[in-house]
Amino acid sequence: MSTAQTLIGEPPGRIAPVRELVNTFEFEAMAQRTLSATAFAEIAGSDRSAIERITFRPRMMVNTTQLDLTTELFGQHLFAPILVGPASEQKRFHPEGELASVRGATAAKTAMVVSSRASYTFKEIAAQPAATLWYQVYPEPDADALRRRIDEAVGLGCKALCITVGGTDWSAIDRLRQGLRVPVVLKGIMSPEEARAAIGKGIDGIVVSNYTRQAVSGMAAPIEVLPAIAEAVAGKAPILIDGSFRRGADILKALALGARAVMLGRPPLWALAAYGSAGVQTILELLQAELARDMAMCGKPNLKSLDPSVVKIHARSPSRP
Repeated sequence: MSTAQTLIGEPPGRIAPVRELVNTFEFEAMAQRTLSATAFAEIAGSDRSAIERITFRPRMMVNTTQLDLTTELFGQHLFAPILVGPASEQKRFHPEGELASVRGATAAKTAMVVSSRASYTFKEIAAQPAATLWYQVYPEPDADALRRRIDEAVGLGCKALCITVGGTDWSAIDRLRQGLRVPVVLKGIMSPEEARAAIGKGIDGIVVSNYTRQAVSGMAAPIEVLPAIAEAVAGKAPILIDGSFRRGADILKALALGARAVMLGRPPLWALAAYGSAGVQTILELLQAELARDMAMCGKPNLKSLDPSVVKIHARSPSRP
């Protein structure tokens, strides 16, 4: 079966075979050719200026022949520190939506964070073979109904609960996690003070993300606040991050600055839109391969060998005047 699907949107153009693509930006171009202008606008573009201000300080003469990308998160062994982040209503982008996404993530040996606003129920998504799933929720006025959905997800094999915070108060979070048998991760942390408060209250991990706060003019990029947050957390809990990660080199920068893993948002959706599950698998494996290559070029054979000395943060992008 061809990995390219029939065009369902407005823009005409060739959909290249998935194995011909060499980076995530080409997947974005294929998604644009596949989707309607309205659908594509929801997942197009990003601001990468903060990531581009970071460069590497490679170390030579290091044996990296036994390169190892593996990491552990809450007792889960991952082939690489790259997860598929939550995205709602994925049938907007492909007829199989989350079912195709989770098949691709599983084939690439990674976990997927399922949105509580998914096109399919958690039960339907969890029925896909060998899936490793987290469940992402927003605190809602009907806390009892939300907790029932969380308990159902945990009963179906959910490995962690990811709570996206915005104007949420601690009492709402405490109600959701009381007596929960899986780790709880807070998504939307953007300051050292928030991070310290979360860890002090027994939260198991955090996701540095400004997704819920995009309406705030001049908001920092997640990777800009990552070093200060990593210093505040001081290794007491895993730190994850999202925000405009498009290359293995981008992911390496975040890992060097203190993240345990990166959550991908738009790239898997581009791949899903153009190629379904095969696209999701391919884009994840592409980023895994890029990360491995870049770690080797920097003389770092495993994730434990990474630290901030690997990178330099510039006042402006070295590629710009």
